[in-house]
Amino acid sequence: VGRQRFQAERETMQPCRFFQQGNCRAGATCRFAHEAAGEGQLASPSLIAAPCKFFAGGKCTAGAACRFSHAPVAGAGALSPQKPSTVVGLQDPRPVVLPELTGPLYSVDVECVATGTQHHSRSLAQIGLVDGTCKPVLNLYVKPDKPVFSYLRPVTGLTAELIEQHGVPAKAALAQLRAVLPRNAVLVGQNILKDIEWLGLREGVDFGCAIDLAALFRVWTTDNRYAYFSQDHVSSVWLRGTPFARAPNAAHDAVADAATSMALFLSYWQARAEPVRLATLQQATLSTPRRASFAVQNPTYEGVCQGQKRTCVCGGPFFG
Repeated sequence: VGRQRFQAERETMQPCRFFQQGNCRAGATCRFAHEAAGEGQLASPSLIAAPCKFFAGGKCTAGAACRFSHAPVAGAGALSPQKPSTVVGLQDPRPVVLPELTGPLYSVDVECVATGTQHHSRSLAQIGLVDGTCKPVLNLYVKPDKPVFSYLRPVTGLTAELIEQHGVPAKAALAQLRAVLPRNAVLVGQNILKDIEWLGLREGVDFGCAIDLAALFRVWTTDNRYAYFSQDHVSSVWLRGTPFARAPNAAHDAVADAATSMALFLSYWQARAEPVRLATLQQATLSTPRRASFAVQNPTYEGVCQGQKRTCVCGGPFFG
């Protein structure tokens, strides 16, 4: 009786998408129905895993454990993933709400060198700070506390000579930063929380609040999802024709990156009061082709893993 009841309950369950792909490991204890699409009823398309774009190119290394479908697409000779939408959605479910700017604007950015081959083996090597007019306030080079494996020059612009000639201990650099940064400063930057973490800054103690440009410039699309962009891409659209628009494949620099972040924030601040202009810039950001990042083009550099999840070769953990 118990087995019959269990089977009856399973027949009313949602289909198991892993069973339909031949990958379910739960067997008879699975909480979802083991009914293949086309047998009895069709599986709901929303329950079938999205096609694996790496399998389509013959590059998927996950095999049977892959979370995406390795099944051929009906009516297609080869599996090809659907291109993401390049049209801005009409109703953003979580529109940006900026905090009240009760303190002076600053942007801070850091560059790190590699102290090992894993993607998380990094050490602070440069701190850049600019004010609300994009004017440099600090440009500090930091002597890493471990031997440097690679300066990652195409990414950081740093060299052994720069660090040797101008570098100071991290403790002294951080003390200098705290001495000039107002306690009510509003920090802006691309993925700014990561920079704040590197610097050990505390909200409400060392600065007032922070605004992440990655969230500010995201775009809600007709795919009902957010599209996120790199600082380089956003600046190529929003700051085109200005000194802050980064040239393709240009090396990064903490001060230049901080200035670009501030210029982007000021541009957004002005555009937010002009809905048509804001929508036009968002559409341009979404539809402009994006250049592959250095990490995408170079999964490793000088033997150092660049931290792309799909191409990671070091086996190191990913945090967040």
